[in-house]
Amino acid sequence: MNLSYWEIKTWLTDVDFTIIGSGIVGLSCALELQQNYPKSKILVLEKGLLPQGASTKNAGFACFGSLSEIIDDLEHHSEEEVFQLVSKRINGLTLLRKTFGDQHLDYRPHGGYELFLNEDEALYQKCVASKDRINKLLKPLFGEDVFSFKDNTFGFNHVINKLGFNQFEAQIDTGKMMSSLLKKVSDAGIKVLNNCHVKAIEDGIDSVQTVTNAFQYKSSKVFVATNGFAGQLINENVQPARAQVLITRPINDLKIKGTFHLDRGFYYFRNIDNRVLFGGGRNLDFKGEETAEFGETKLIQDKLEELLKTTIIPDKKFEIEHTWSGIMGVGNQKKSIVKPLSKNVFCGVRLGGMGVAIGSIVGKDLANLIE
Repeated sequence: MNLSYWEIKTWLTDVDFTIIGSGIVGLSCALELQQNYPKSKILVLEKGLLPQGASTKNAGFACFGSLSEIIDDLEHHSEEEVFQLVSKRINGLTLLRKTFGDQHLDYRPHGGYELFLNEDEALYQKCVASKDRINKLLKPLFGEDVFSFKDNTFGFNHVINKLGFNQFEAQIDTGKMMSSLLKKVSDAGIKVLNNCHVKAIEDGIDSVQTVTNAFQYKSSKVFVATNGFAGQLINENVQPARAQVLITRPINDLKIKGTFHLDRGFYYFRNIDNRVLFGGGRNLDFKGEETAEFGETKLIQDKLEELLKTTIIPDKKFEIEHTWSGIMGVGNQKKSIVKPLSKNVFCGVRLGGMGVAIGSIVGKDLANLIE
């Protein structure tokens, strides 16, 4: 495609900073760069019509880890490492709320719950036994106990009658969050080009050539913020992980209110607009879900529907209105990768399914890598 003089002059000339990916990380990076370098020209490139990976496709959980997840983390990390992981998630959520305000996020602090299937008695007992230790570990962050247990008042079936409860977990509206973020970026004069697939970045001495499906141009610095798709551009320990989701049609007298985790967090659901939004099941086919291809599979969708019928809303008739998937970035460690790859190229990737919690702070840290 031959671009016009005006297109080249307005969008692709004298670009200071190129950001690849217009999700939470990429746009947060752009805003921080604009604040640090107010006279700079910033261009964000996005291969999708909307942010392609998970930023507009997640479940809208403002969470930082269920009790069983933190227990599992403690089996693979030191207490200090786990404390820092949770601390970063809390700081990220605080930054997100400060940046947009709770109204623009539709932030609803209903708390979060963890369900234990009847056959998971051992896991439940492990959580009960570990609760005090983890509350003590996290108390410096919150000033009070995070986790407790409550009776099952939601009508869940085939689960132990006590639910883990996290008083600090909340819901947000993912669409409102990203719409607000895009507006902030636009108001700041930052340009975003959609449907623009970056094929390669060619690092030079004083600039970087960015090659896309439609054009190529030079900028001073490039920031890779593509998370699950990062392996297509850079050589870092981050793999794609697909998450499948469904949502029901509105259900009369829906009792569910809050964010919910099931089976060690491999399944998660919430209420939204009198509907149930339900996702997960990656553990049914880890290898098959290690993909950057969007799509849904019968294996996982059937399991989600079955759990809705038998466990989550067993007394309600429901219809599935819509299904979709998102692509996360995971690796052999939970810590995100935020680092310079050269003097001119930087990356902020591998958010490990915690993009809502840490996306803002990863983007800010990414921008501040410039010396």
